[in-house]
Amino acid sequence: MATKETARATWSGKWAFILAAAASAVGLGNMWRFPYLAAKYGGGAFLLVYVILVVTFGFALMMAETALGRRTGQSAIGAFKCFGKKYAIIGILASAVPFIITPYYALIGGWVTKYMAAYLFEPASVIAGEDYFTGFILQNPETYVWMLVFIALVVVVVALGVKRGIERVNKVLMIALIAMAVGISAFSLTLPGALDGVAYYLIPDFSKFSVELVVAAMGQMFFSLSLAMGIMITYGSYFQKDEDLEHSVRRIEVFDTGIAILAGFMIIPAAVAVQGGAEAVATKAGPGLMFGVLPQVFEGFGFAANAVGFAFFALVFFAALTSCISLFETLVSIVEDGAKRGRTFAIATCAVFVVVVGVIVNMGYNNLLSVDLMYSVFGIGEYQDAQLLDFFDFLSNTIMMPIVALLTCVFVGWIIKPQVIISEVKQSSKFVAEKLFVVMIKYIAPVFVVVILVAYVMNTMGLITL
Repeated sequence: MATKETARATWSGKWAFILAAAASAVGLGNMWRFPYLAAKYGGGAFLLVYVILVVTFGFALMMAETALGRRTGQSAIGAFKCFGKKYAIIGILASAVPFIITPYYALIGGWVTKYMAAYLFEPASVIAGEDYFTGFILQNPETYVWMLVFIALVVVVVALGVKRGIERVNKVLMIALIAMAVGISAFSLTLPGALDGVAYYLIPDFSKFSVELVVAAMGQMFFSLSLAMGIMITYGSYFQKDEDLEHSVRRIEVFDTGIAILAGFMIIPAAVAVQGGAEAVATKAGPGLMFGVLPQVFEGFGFAANAVGFAFFALVFFAALTSCISLFETLVSIVEDGAKRGRTFAIATCAVFVVVVGVIVNMGYNNLLSVDLMYSVFGIGEYQDAQLLDFFDFLSNTIMMPIVALLTCVFVGWIIKPQVIISEVKQSSKFVAEKLFVVMIKYIAPVFVVVILVAYVMNTMGLITL
């Protein structure tokens, strides 16, 4: 195996890497999917399973990807190619994922930006209206403007560079995000009846323990930690050789899990207090929860509705922005390493790509509303029941990411062997969880990934419900 030594940007230290990677992991999935799953699967029972999976399954995959990046000093394609040209296909598949995700993630980021601004200028009762969200996304040129604003912010940060841009912004936004999450959670707990929601959220209801709970927790953990999309390989390639890799990965897990748990504290007790139960959260995930249910919850806060609504969507905006920055930086790194034309060329190319594809995805809610690739390509659902965003989300998250993760496990566990990763980790510190890593990456993680892939395809096809 040969590594390629190139002049490459680096993080200023381990905390810069930890905050950047944590900022990438703390995204929309923590805000709109974690509370939904916790509410649906018995609160504390789901939390317990989720934490166990994060410190085992999630740890093994994140260590493998980050160490591959640091060892090779390359983004995904180059990292796998360093071990032989035939393995570049794994990197190509991993690199395709952020190219699919980033445009539609930027579109959703635009929606979040719109709602954050709306709570400054419109009554909470109007925003909570049944047709407010659909009226915004359907046949509305305003959606393009907000998407472009969001993309512009992302591009500016990445253009400033790894240290001057990504590091500085993440330090500010992560601190602000944590402070706002704690503040909103504390406010939610002051509402009459909120303690019933806390009990529902934290006390395990093992009567709801099931195979579906475990699969749902695996899927949430898998997507939440930014695995199998080239991000951790890219960020690992900027990580200095003398920094403690294992401790850094553990801290990323703590940050991500902590924010996810805080998201539950923000949403579930408030829903129980305002709406009398957690059913509204347990039956809605994704945009339906974020832009439909939660504005109705905030409306119930009375005089504080607009303030809380703005604070919440500002928090979500920070989470979406930091995640999209990591996605866009991954695109830039891939193009820069592949084209050898410099960072400015890579940024311009990626910006044009994200804008063009983002516009096309947005057209799925207006000019291309009749196009249903979920039905046409996969035969899933009823005709015109899904938009372009749904297709790209299904392709990247449900199909490609589990495949990439499985190939990564096989590659590290059985082709180059775990010792390659272990030796990279031990360059700077002991590898305390070495035995756990070997068992997980060779035997357990591949099985988990296959279960996720099969379960999520079946869920999308309506054969099971997660």
